Order: sequence, then structure tokens, then C-alpha cells
Amino acid sequence: MNRALLLVNRHARTGQQQLEAAIAQLQSLGLVLTEEPTDHPDHLPDMIRQYRDRVDLVIVGGGDGTLNAAVQGLVETSLPLGILPLGTANDLARTLGIPTTLPEACQVIAGGKVQKIDLGWVNGRYFFNVASLGLSVQITRKLTKEVKKRWGVLAYAATAIHALWESRRFHAEIQSEGRSEKVRTVQIAVGNGRYYGGGMAVAEDAAIDDQRLDLYSLEIQHWWQMLAVLPVMRRGSHGVMPWVQTWQGKEFQVSTRRPRSINTDGEITTSTPAHFRVVPKALSVLVP
Repeated sequence: MNRALLLVNRHARTGQQQLEAAIAQLQSLGLVLTEEPTDHPDHLPDMIRQYRDRVDLVIVGGGDGTLNAAVQGLVETSLPLGILPLGTANDLARTLGIPTTLPEACQVIAGGKVQKIDLGWVNGRYFFNVASLGLSVQITRKLTKEVKKRWGVLAYAATAIHALWESRRFHAEIQSEGRSEKVRTVQIAVGNGRYYGGGMAVAEDAAIDDQRLDLYSLEIQHWWQMLAVLPVMRRGSHGVMPWVQTWQGKEFQVSTRRPRSINTDGEITTSTPAHFRVVPKALSVLVP
């Protein structure tokens, strides 16, 4: 497994020198690289399809958004994925235990150990980490490239507090496996992996190969309740809070009174009504 398509976001926060060193290291570890840019994320699946028979794996250098942009092509070609974490949060890398330092991430790719992971799916779009509606969509809209470049991972917390200040509860109905519940909530999130939003955990026991989705609904009424929830959200134990509802399942339906945008791995891609499901063992990834 030595021929690799390298899709790299050269505008990511990691410096050019580090990136050039990583490319040189991958080559010294025996990989034959063909590099293509990721300036137009929409083109990534087509690019991967074009190289289907010419490479043994695809290495994506970027953050969770770049990885998500490539996922359709990876699923269709069944090519294994190697990750160079060049983003702000790198939540998928964190979930998989991939080191955030590039020299170590290169060693993981060259090591060749493959793990099959699940993907989440909503309305025809795949996601690695989380798909959500409500507060997270406002955060996504505020979290510009400039903000992320300037503040790094701190941008998530600062933007969340600002968005929370402006957020209003909305009505939604959640259905899963015969259970139905009407809620007033500021956010509904459905997780496939473990980490999202710069290191928050979806659920205490969430894993990216557990063949289930973890849903939570954040039914807070006052901004101060969020201050109480945030520390437990880092651990994924927010289900203990009286104003957080948690579900687990293979499939969910979420409907709202009017269509509400949904973000998948930090990019706004679809809207309600939404059908979520887990796609077990959908992708091969190189892991430590």
C-alpha cells in the first residue's frame, strides 16, 4: 500500500514548513505521493473517483470540514483514509487517537494499520463526528475562517457563548424505534464518533465503531444553565443534567415546525425534516 493521493489544504492553520516536512517524511517512509489541492472542497469526491485505480490510499491534510468534503468519494471507492490533522479542532483525529503532531501522524499512515469505522448519515449526507441543528448552526455561521485562524480552538468556546446569548428555544419532534417525544430545545445533536466542537464528547461511552448513534437535546431555558452543562459536556456525561435529554439508537427522525438548517461536521449541508441513521463499518481508516 504505497501509492497515495494526497489532498491537502494549504490554507490550514499549520504552517507551510511543517507541511513540506510532512510530505518529505511520507516520501522517505516509502509512499509515492500524487498531490492535488483542496481549494474547491466540492471537487474532492470526483478527484478521489478519478484516482480509484491509480492509488492504494487517500491521505487528507486538513480539518474535519475537509475530511467531510472527501467522504462521499472515499465510501464509493473503498480506498483507505490516512489523516494529516491540519485543522483547528481535528475532532476525528482525536476520536481515532491519531497524534496531532505531523511527524507522528505520518508514522501512523506509514504503519498501515487499518480500522473499519461507522459513518453517520442524514438526508443523503455522511458525517464522521456530529450532525446538529439549533445553537451549533449559529456557531458555524459565526465561526469564520478568520476567527478560527486567529483564536484556534478557543474560537469554539467564545463563539458558543456569543451564539448562546442570542439563541431561542424551538419546537421539535424526535422519533426513534417506536418512541416519540416533543421537545423545546436550543440544540439537537446526533453523534457518530466521540468528539466534536473542539474536544467535547457526544456521550461518555461513544465510539466510532459502536454501530449506533448518540442523540442529545439541550433543553435549557437560561444562559446560566449552559455554564453548568459545559464542564460535563467535555466528559460526555451531560445526560445527568435535568435539562438534557439523551437517546441512543441506529436511526432517528427529527422534524421541526419550519425547516431548520443542519450542520454535518461543521458545514451546513441539509435541513429538517431529517432522517438520521448509522452506516456500520462504512470506511477504512489508518490508525495507531
